[in-house]
Amino acid sequence: MPENPPGQVTAADETAPAVRRRGRPTGDREARRAELLKAAASVIAQEGYAHTSLRKVAQRAGCTTGSVTYYFASKEELVAAVAQSRFDGFDAMLETSRGRPDIRAVLERWLSRTTGDPEFWPVMSQLLTHARYEPAFATVLARRYARHRDLLASLLASGQTQGAVRDDIPADLLADQLAALGDGWMMMFPIEPERFTPDRVRDLLDAAITLIAAPAGAPRTSGS
Repeated sequence: MPENPPGQVTAADETAPAVRRRGRPTGDREARRAELLKAAASVIAQEGYAHTSLRKVAQRAGCTTGSVTYYFASKEELVAAVAQSRFDGFDAMLETSRGRPDIRAVLERWLSRTTGDPEFWPVMSQLLTHARYEPAFATVLARRYARHRDLLASLLASGQTQGAVRDDIPADLLADQLAALGDGWMMMFPIEPERFTPDRVRDLLDAAITLIAAPAGAPRTSGS
């Protein structure tokens, strides 16, 4: 059978599937990465960390496993990135409050963030549980938690200076207490969701504010 002249396209050529070439994905790299992180969080929330895989994340994102591995070399790297992105959100929320340390507003924004995303608490509880058995991942969480607590302590210290936050307890201890309260709620929410209605969560936050608020008319201590 004679060969086609150079450059001539036959009907068979037009119907043949395109050859997939390996290389850098096209499009907005950051947007695609964010989509994969969102897909990974969804899989973790619904199936748990142990049943999460790059293949399932790819299916949830509507792409190939190869597209996922272009951005994340392993499941561990992907999960670490999910954790980092969650803390990035926390830190950005606290950074916006610098110079205006309204702790109630900070906690309300945190409440809106966590209750507005039904997968938020299930994902974070899975990540915290996983960190108990994976030292490298635990190091990532410890570093990010430390930064988060430092930012929160800074806001609390400013609140103490302004007389809005009790100053008989150091700001870093108050930050630890608030972080522990939030973590405890987060760990129990997937187990007892019926106890965490929006109204009750707001009541819990009101109680947390009461615990750290400066008593009306209380003299300020010299150690603040």
